[in-house]
Amino acid sequence: MIKAITFDLWDTIVDDDSDEPKRAAKGLRTKKEERRHIVWSALNEVEAIDLETVNLAYDVADASFNIVWKELFINWTVEQRINAILNGLGRRLPEELFNRVVKETGDMEVNIAPNAIAGVKEALADLASRYKLCIVSDAIVTPGTGLRQILEDYDLKQYFSGFAFSDEVGHSKPHRSMFDSAASQVGVNVEEMLHIGDRDHNDIKGPHALGMKAILFTATRDADKDHTTADAIVDSYADLPATIDRLAEFNK
Repeated sequence: MIKAITFDLWDTIVDDDSDEPKRAAKGLRTKKEERRHIVWSALNEVEAIDLETVNLAYDVADASFNIVWKELFINWTVEQRINAILNGLGRRLPEELFNRVVKETGDMEVNIAPNAIAGVKEALADLASRYKLCIVSDAIVTPGTGLRQILEDYDLKQYFSGFAFSDEVGHSKPHRSMFDSAASQVGVNVEEMLHIGDRDHNDIKGPHALGMKAILFTATRDADKDHTTADAIVDSYADLPATIDRLAEFNK
C-alpha cells in the first residue's frame, strides 16, 4: 500500500540550469565560471595566483567528486569540495575567507534560482491531502539548507513532511540510506513509498531494489524514457496525481 510519495528535486521539482539564462540576462558569469572565480578571487587576496591554475585544480576536484558521487554514492559537501581544490593547489585560506567561499558557492542557486516546473504547486497541494510527501535529492553543489530555501521561496516547502538531502544523509541516491531516511521522517516503511524522479538508474532502479514503486518524470528531461523500467512515465504535473492514485489503488 502506497502511503508516502518521495520526490527528486532537480529536473523534478525545479528545472535544472534554467537559472543560467537569468544569469546571462544580468550579465553574470555562468555558474561554472563563477564558482571558479570565487575561489580564485579569495586565493588572490592572500597570494597572487593565475585563474588558469585554479580552473585546472577545480576541474580535477570536480572529476574526483563525480567518481565518488556516482560510484561510491557519497556526495561531498561544499566544504569538502573547496578543500579538495585547495589541497590540489597546496594552498590554504584563512577561516573567514574559506567560509566566504563556501557560502558564496552554496548560495548561487538560492540567490538566482532555477525555475519551478509548471504545475508543481497545484500537484503537491493535491497529493499532500492524501499522502505524506518527502524530498529525496542529491545536493550536488547547493547544500540542503539552500535547497530548502528554494522550496520555501516558491511556497513549496509547506507540502513536505521530510527532507533527505545527500549532504545531510551522508550518501547519494540510489543508496538505501537516502530512502531509509525519508521513510523514517514520514513514519512509513520503505516499501510503502513511491518515488518520482527523472533518472532511471537513481530514481527508478534504486527505489525498485527496495520494493518501492517509481515514476519517471519527463517534463524537463526525457533522456531515459525509452529504456526505463518505471511503473509509469509522466510528462506533466497535470497528470501526476491521477497516475499516482491509479498505482495506489492497484497496489491495495
